[in-house]
Amino acid sequence: MSNRTILMKILVINSGSSSIKFQLIEMPEKKVLASGMVERIGLDQSKVQLHVNGNNFEQIREISNHEQGLELVAKLLLEPSAGLLKNADEIDAVGHRVVHGGSSFSQTVVINEEVKVKIKELFSLAPLHNPHNFKGIEVSEKIFKRATQIAVFDTAFFQSIPEEAFRYAIPEKFYLENQIRTYGFHGTSHKYVSQQAIEYLKKDQSKIITVHLGNGCSITAVKNGKSIEHSLGFGPMNGLVMGTRSGDIDQSVIFYMMDELGYSSKEVMRILQQESGMFGLTGYSDLREIEMKAEEGDQKCILALKINAYRVKKYIGAYAAVLNGLDAVVFTAGIGENSDVLRKLICSDLDFMGIQLDLEKNGLRRKETREIQAINSTVKVMIIPTNEEIEIAIQSYQLLGQ
Repeated sequence: MSNRTILMKILVINSGSSSIKFQLIEMPEKKVLASGMVERIGLDQSKVQLHVNGNNFEQIREISNHEQGLELVAKLLLEPSAGLLKNADEIDAVGHRVVHGGSSFSQTVVINEEVKVKIKELFSLAPLHNPHNFKGIEVSEKIFKRATQIAVFDTAFFQSIPEEAFRYAIPEKFYLENQIRTYGFHGTSHKYVSQQAIEYLKKDQSKIITVHLGNGCSITAVKNGKSIEHSLGFGPMNGLVMGTRSGDIDQSVIFYMMDELGYSSKEVMRILQQESGMFGLTGYSDLREIEMKAEEGDQKCILALKINAYRVKKYIGAYAAVLNGLDAVVFTAGIGENSDVLRKLICSDLDFMGIQLDLEKNGLRRKETREIQAINSTVKVMIIPTNEEIEIAIQSYQLLGQ
């Protein structure tokens, strides 16, 4: 049996609710040949970015849906001037981020018709994500016909959460017959940054809280590399305040909206998924705009930032209790990595549990793993850039037996 290392070009597609991130990665070296993003899909002034060998390409254009965005990504990668691919058959595998795997998927899998059927069945549990993930699979199958299509599920990292944490206090039949339980999301990101933190801290026996803040937000308690608690649950709506999602809400509010205000269940779902969160509080879903308006004195935006930070702070306290101690708090994802304003609000008044921020370090912008706690802080506060694409490439390569 040969031990020869086989090189593979793996295209990673990460279709989010309003964006598509992609990387072309040569494995096993984890060499990023190209990367890019399609932002603000379905909004005015959609942006397309491609980075190849230090050269950056960017354009503003109208991109009305994810299918158009994915077709544009393929066109860019096959552009002769980019020098990346002569034809689509050079792609060995396409790794897809799929948000919800339900109880059907606890591991990375090769995509076949059965897998696609099951992913579609889970649309109702992740309506902002799974349909876009599925569209990425369909378009990739048409364009990259020779490539093995692989699904990496966000829910997989949370299979280690104990039953007392993932079960809901509802009649048991709903768990046994309908699999209603906590599944968790953003698992690829939480797994990647927690592993990076463990390596950085050189501490296998560790107690870490990872805080993923983007358009979608979540927080995870990670003990010795395994997730033991997580803020998102059966669907990707509860927990922290998000761009357009409400996060935690009293169930009575939902019943009141339906029974007293006359909204249908679908209308309430739409409101909580697409019209709430920071958008519902301010009229803006992009945190950069909200911070700018807050700086100008907009009271709605100032309050929204306080509400957002307060929710994260509550979860940090709860998860420190679940972990019975804390070595590090790790901020990641677009907002977590870049918003010094929100990090400052979150970490304020947590000195009783050993968290103190160095405001100068917090204000710096660097795309690297770094510490931002004050010198007398007993808990490390870290920023670790997430790289879900590298993690997806690693898992795809491992699945193919290399």
